[in-house]
Amino acid sequence: MTSKRLCYEPGHKPKCLVIVDDSAEWDRAVYYASRWAIRAGGGVVMLRIIEPEEQTQEWLGVADIMRAEAQEAAEAALDRAAGRANGIAAITPERVIREGAAMEQLLAVIDEDPDIAMLVLAASPGAEGPGPLVSLLAHALGTFPVPVTIISGALSDQSVDSLS
Repeated sequence: MTSKRLCYEPGHKPKCLVIVDDSAEWDRAVYYASRWAIRAGGGVVMLRIIEPEEQTQEWLGVADIMRAEAQEAAEAALDRAAGRANGIAAITPERVIREGAAMEQLLAVIDEDPDIAMLVLAASPGAEGPGPLVSLLAHALGTFPVPVTIISGALSDQSVDSLS
């Protein structure tokens, strides 16, 4: 399933994949990935996943409106994240919007871009746990196709600067 990584081959450059979701800590992952891109001479790919709602035949018109609104919200979230990355590292990240199950879409994006060298996620510092994506990935880490870096959502910009 997963293609060979080419990120350090001639004509390629390593990229860091970041998930831009509705969590409070997405900014920490974007910050770390942007700082990493500066040091590694690489790029950043920002992914927003729209998980589809269940729909019945009589609600298809409403579903189309909801899909359009989700697409608009995804574009706005990626605009904010790209602005943040540009402010941190003067880079223009690639933007990807996918619709479907989170893990399936995440793996598909990695498979389709052989320059993705790692996935960066931020974990919630709250008592409710690290967040749904970090928890979901915990079960797949042993077979995941790229290294995963998990940044604490409690780290300040200065702390991340010293680590990246």
